Amino acid sequence: MLNKFLNWVRGKEEPAGKGILLMDFGRYSDNNKVSGKVRRWKDADNLFKEKKYAESVDAFFDYLRDDDAENVRYTREGNHVRFEFYQGSKIIRGEIKENHLSADVKLARMAEPSVPVMRRLLEMNFALYYSRFALNKDELCMRFDTDLATANPNKLYYGLKELATKSDKQDDLLIDDFSSLQAIDQDHIIPLPDDEKEVKYTFMQRWITETLEKVGEVDADKFSGGISYLLLSLVYRIDFLIIPEGQLLNQLEKIGGIYFKKDERSVVDKNRDMIEAFRELKAKPRDEVFKNLFRSKYTFSIVTPQVHKVLADAIHEANENMLWYRDNRYDYFANKLMEYGLSYCQYSYSLPRPITLLIQLFMRVNYPDYFKALGYGETFYDPATNRFREEAIIRYMRTIESQWKERYPYMSFRTETLSFVNLLSFNYSFTTLIEKLNMDIPA
Repeated sequence: MLNKFLNWVRGKEEPAGKGILLMDFGRYSDNNKVSGKVRRWKDADNLFKEKKYAESVDAFFDYLRDDDAENVRYTREGNHVRFEFYQGSKIIRGEIKENHLSADVKLARMAEPSVPVMRRLLEMNFALYYSRFALNKDELCMRFDTDLATANPNKLYYGLKELATKSDKQDDLLIDDFSSLQAIDQDHIIPLPDDEKEVKYTFMQRWITETLEKVGEVDADKFSGGISYLLLSLVYRIDFLIIPEGQLLNQLEKIGGIYFKKDERSVVDKNRDMIEAFRELKAKPRDEVFKNLFRSKYTFSIVTPQVHKVLADAIHEANENMLWYRDNRYDYFANKLMEYGLSYCQYSYSLPRPITLLIQLFMRVNYPDYFKALGYGETFYDPATNRFREEAIIRYMRTIESQWKERYPYMSFRTETLSFVNLLSFNYSFTTLIEKLNMDIPA
């Protein structure tokens, strides 16, 4: 069943003869608009300035639509428009009539009135800039509306983004915190095959167990920095490769938040709390984990783009911190530090697609058993023999380069700098190659 599903995904996502993707990994990024879509944003802005509001909105939703993901539906009949778009577990529906745009999303069903729930919504309303919480009979909702005369593309983008991203997160939190609330409007969610869920559950358990064992083998004070890197790289690896949703994702985000919370607590104390949180995650019942593994469509990235220098600096810093562990033969720690430099950026920023594909290649080299269990036939590295499939790795990279050369004409993969002596040297040369890339886009 899993192989049949993967073959279907390959047909949907792989350009003919390219041989790059079986399935997507990591968080959705809207930082990969083709030139035609970028022009539609400019069209929307110019048309709005010319007070051609209907045409401006048409252009905006064309910009918003990811044709590959099929995440936006937009239908105009004269002056009346209906639209809907997807954001994870939520569908945002709206219409335009009488020069007014409105959009709504259902959060949860509240069978009986609840003062604590309403108090929570009232408090959260103060943190919203464009949208607001609402109650429609027994349904908790969020709503955004605006007159077309004030609906410039920026207002539409950030208003609809707030509505989409906040509702996708808050529905899970509300249902988790209030037992009286029920999930609603989730028929569009695509369930994963049971064998794929089993693979993801098994490897999440394995990675947590392995990491906690490695952490337990070293001094908690002397290795506090290295332990933090191991724990955080585990957070980002699970996020990228397992792709948790719902309450599982919320739990994972809280673990990462322990370290970055600005307080007076020591790194040792934060590590201890992260370790305990991972133990709780590991103890989560299988059915609870399975319930939060599904596929869904997205329209907005929950993180923002950054210039490549931010990514390069993160990689450089992680690699510099790695050197002590490498020189003192703590290879496991050294490899996870280099993984951290990449995965932190993938988790924290909306990255260009070719960078995400390179990170996926890094993961396929470092975790071949996981990809083999998912149904990937091609293995790039065999840990048992320390052998790399050098030609396959370079061919994969050249394919990415050619696919994205039009958008990133200065991007050049210097594959001659790659080292295939062992995994440690490969990871260092590979992450350094990404650090040195020129990802500038011509004006």
